[in-house]
Amino acid sequence: MLQISQGLVANLLAHARTDHPDEACGVIAGPAGSDRPTRFIPMVNAARSPTFYEFDSTDLLKLYRELDSNDEDPVVIYHSHTSTEAYPSRTDIAYASEPFAHYVLVSTRETGTQDGPYELRSFRIVDGEVTEEEIVIT
Repeated sequence: MLQISQGLVANLLAHARTDHPDEACGVIAGPAGSDRPTRFIPMVNAARSPTFYEFDSTDLLKLYRELDSNDEDPVVIYHSHTSTEAYPSRTDIAYASEPFAHYVLVSTRETGTQDGPYELRSFRIVDGEVTEEEIVIT
């Protein structure tokens, strides 16, 4: 189960809508070992694609150094789907490399950049196996 604040969900959704029609991506960090997402870190989709996201390798290295120096873990790794449901694609599953992270997807397919309905789902992805989990918004 993922427990996440309404404010972090709002930040994630705003990022997804801002980057639409390209996929948005980022990380929500938390204290190491806590499983509590606290710090929103939007990233640039280096692929600049509506069907694929990719963290820039330099930005990713900088992020992991920052997480280490702050004694944080990547609790949530998020991205958006702009024209499909909020479910990991084969590529998403293949690139999932953080076994303790919550992989959160938001779909902006219905409203794009506008307010309105969206789909938000969370998954654990370990060794290619996808398991959906409950999200509790606090």
